[in-house]
Amino acid sequence: MRILIGVDGSPYSDAALDEVAQRAWPPGSEILVVTAYEMPLAPTPEVWAMPPDYYERLDRAVRGQSDSIIKAAVDRLKQAVGDTVKIEARSVMGSPKGVILDEAERWSADLIVVGSHGYPTWERLLLGSVSQAVVSHAKCSVEVVRLPCQKKAAA
Repeated sequence: MRILIGVDGSPYSDAALDEVAQRAWPPGSEILVVTAYEMPLAPTPEVWAMPPDYYERLDRAVRGQSDSIIKAAVDRLKQAVGDTVKIEARSVMGSPKGVILDEAERWSADLIVVGSHGYPTWERLLLGSVSQAVVSHAKCSVEVVRLPCQKKAAA
């Protein structure tokens, strides 16, 4: 079985990791941990007002943060499942919705697991819901993991 987990470093994606980690998967199962990163917009439309290496430094910072999210997720999984499941990781530039769907199709995932921030309607409308987009457009099964109420209050 091939399981893709979308992570963003939040307690919500940690809940998805924990859900996958506590299950017994069939022999030969593989897990692909994926995180997406996007370059933030420039703080000013005047490009000349920024240092010449602004985008290079920004790219390094965003990639570094993405790499640390992936490393923490993989370490968390390896600690829980040991060597029973093969674990891979990818950090991909792009929108989280698109990255998760594209990677799942490219990798031929059997299951996608994502955490849900549980935004109310207004925030979901403004920010968009990654889990909703994945559920609506994935070509394989999708599991959306929610935080228990007591953990959600602390997050």
